[in-house]
Amino acid sequence: MNQVLDYILGKKFESFFLIAGPCAIESYETSHLIAQEMKQICAELDIPYIFKGSFKKANRTKFDSFKGIGDADAIKILSAIKEEFDLPTTTDIHEIVDVQLTADAVDLIQIPAFLCRQTDLILAAARTGKPVNIKKGQFMSGASMLYGAEKVRSVGNDKVMLTERGNSFGYSDLVVDGRNVDVMARKELVVMDTTHATQRTNQVKGISGGNPDEIELMGRIGLSSGALGIFMEVHPDPSKASSDAGSMLALGQASDILRRWKSLSLSLRSIYG
Repeated sequence: MNQVLDYILGKKFESFFLIAGPCAIESYETSHLIAQEMKQICAELDIPYIFKGSFKKANRTKFDSFKGIGDADAIKILSAIKEEFDLPTTTDIHEIVDVQLTADAVDLIQIPAFLCRQTDLILAAARTGKPVNIKKGQFMSGASMLYGAEKVRSVGNDKVMLTERGNSFGYSDLVVDGRNVDVMARKELVVMDTTHATQRTNQVKGISGGNPDEIELMGRIGLSSGALGIFMEVHPDPSKASSDAGSMLALGQASDILRRWKSLSLSLRSIYG
């Protein structure tokens, strides 16, 4: 297992760890720029860092929405980022076949929120022996997500984390309840998805909106409620992103937000241990 992931799973860090990257793998150039910048920032702040990028976007409202640059090309880019920057990488899988398809390119397997109850998919991911990150469904409570972690452990894999991203409120909004983070964090390693928690889903135009100005707030909620990890999608120019353009953080804003989150995290740890 990657040493950084071993460090993370052992909770051997002073503040929090970060999973960050573009929503989708768009090109080598964009991925390279993001990985280079984020690795440098995290090294300066002593924040363990995992590069994230979806090799395909299977969950789309509209048929003609961006789904990816092609599985093979995207996976090749993930592998290149992993090797060139010596970074652990993660991507989300949607079918059991994706487990082997992405095996050499990623160190952490992510189960998407809408698939968090798919037992066979979770078990297939867990049987690789790699860490598995299950994102909490918008229809799930924190307590119910603990059973997902049990599925991973049922095959002898104790390397699991759960990610909070809010619950559906009406048809087009999400609400983050810090109590869900607290419930999960009492038993599991929890990540706060600061990007998708700001989404405005199921818009009439068929493309999710969002509010990046709320990303820092979501991080504060997560860290204050017991999350030890932060998930964040960044892009050099979100307006030109192929996916989640309305909710990603501009890459140039990442450093300041991470510094403030670290300060908060250290203060919380000095109080609560």
